[in-house]
Amino acid sequence: MGNARRVRETGTLGKLMGLLDLVALSDYPMRFTDILSLSDQPRGTLHRQLSHLVEEGLLETDRDGRYLPGIRLLSLASRSWARNEFRAIAEPHLRLLQERTGETVHLGVLRGIEVIYLDKVEGRQSVRMYSQIGNASPAYCTGVGKAALSVLDDATIEASHAGLQFHAYTEHTHRGVADLLADIAAIRVRGCAFDREEHESGICCVAAPICSDDGNMLAGVSVTGPAYRVTPEKLEEWAPLVRVAAASIMQDMHSRLGPKR
Repeated sequence: MGNARRVRETGTLGKLMGLLDLVALSDYPMRFTDILSLSDQPRGTLHRQLSHLVEEGLLETDRDGRYLPGIRLLSLASRSWARNEFRAIAEPHLRLLQERTGETVHLGVLRGIEVIYLDKVEGRQSVRMYSQIGNASPAYCTGVGKAALSVLDDATIEASHAGLQFHAYTEHTHRGVADLLADIAAIRVRGCAFDREEHESGICCVAAPICSDDGNMLAGVSVTGPAYRVTPEKLEEWAPLVRVAAASIMQDMHSRLGPKR
């Protein structure tokens, strides 16, 4: 269970947000006992807090009494999504990149040691990617994640990944920080990152980093497809296109989100 799923100990609001994290980020509906074992809160307090979240529509329960994200979260998310200026800036460049490659294009932002997918433009091919907007994936084994990490210095990357158990999703997944840093060094030289079946077997991608002027936002854009179609030669061919897309997004970010005179 990652830090994002731990209930915060920063007052009532923090604890409520922590409970939302636990339920919303879980891969399956959670029973009260599941949440109790992870929340470190008294049973009575936890029951009241969950009841409040259900009453507000932020959580809901199924017929078995298990907790699920509530429909109100979708409403809040859609409003936030509509106002996401970064996504709006990036969207035309994502669509152009998809038109030029024919494969699925992703936009993701780095949050700690994970990458959160903000947007996705499906490829024209019959085989589609199962990735979903809003999902989080480990940065160390994804193209977008590694591209974003490459903007950071080695010390920062090493500190953020200290003590992390590198899960072997495939035989190609990095096994530790040393392997990741070696890959990051090559990414800085090339200006792009490759995911050669590191996170999912049969899936490859090429990605380039995106960074805001103040360095507070690190992101990446990628082209992804099945390995039988997206060959190493294709990845190399698309690398310049992905770098251009990332540079174009950063240029537009500077123009529209930069300091106003």
